[in-house]
Amino acid sequence: MDITTASLAERPDLADPMWAMDDSWAEFTQYDPVAWSLMGRIAKDFPGYVLVAVDEREQVVARAFSVPFALAAEGRGELPGGGWDQVMLWAFSDLRHGREPDTVSAIEVAVAPRAQGRGLSGLMLRALRDNARAHGFTQVVAPVRPNAKHQEPATPIEEYARRTRDDGLPYDPWLRVHVREGGVIERVAPVSMTVSGTLAQWRAWTGLPFDREGLVEVPGALVPVHCMPERGYAVYVEPNVWVRHAL
Repeated sequence: MDITTASLAERPDLADPMWAMDDSWAEFTQYDPVAWSLMGRIAKDFPGYVLVAVDEREQVVARAFSVPFALAAEGRGELPGGGWDQVMLWAFSDLRHGREPDTVSAIEVAVAPRAQGRGLSGLMLRALRDNARAHGFTQVVAPVRPNAKHQEPATPIEEYARRTRDDGLPYDPWLRVHVREGGVIERVAPVSMTVSGTLAQWRAWTGLPFDREGLVEVPGALVPVHCMPERGYAVYVEPNVWVRHAL
């Protein structure tokens, strides 16, 4: 494939086809309230940090979202346990209050299903790094969602994140891409995303009965969902893995 990447600041005409691109996210992940509130605003308020890849036919095949934020601001200093949600909240708080950002965080790298398996995730990660460097930043961080963790939801994330192959690279494919590109695994973000809903909502999102108390393994979930039928709700708390890229 002949791939070209550009930011939405450079190619605002790609916004609509970018949003229309198919992706592999499980339906329930769309109902994280922070993502629901802020993902659309990233494209509007940080267009220079949203990258879109098109093929030779000008069809969108991948997208990458990132946000600038002030990691060194008072009360911060280290990558947050709140991961994905927290870094988006920080970025928009910094924008509102005029704080000078010092770090860029990756938010999402998504590849259209028809284009997967062709190395586009690594290409988009490199493009995010290059874009941050072009904006004058010296580091990119990423609350990584390990893309094979859903195959073993009962495994503790700390154990999974540190698992390596015989060649010393991470066992997980997406963590492996990050490390190959120079990233360093730093810590787990235990509450990176939270999705809560009624039992009826979870049944609609997953097709599962959600009629018994306890842990429910859901396709696409990195850890089990906590189901509380007597109280009428279930909650998913997703851990991610912080990776730091020095530029």
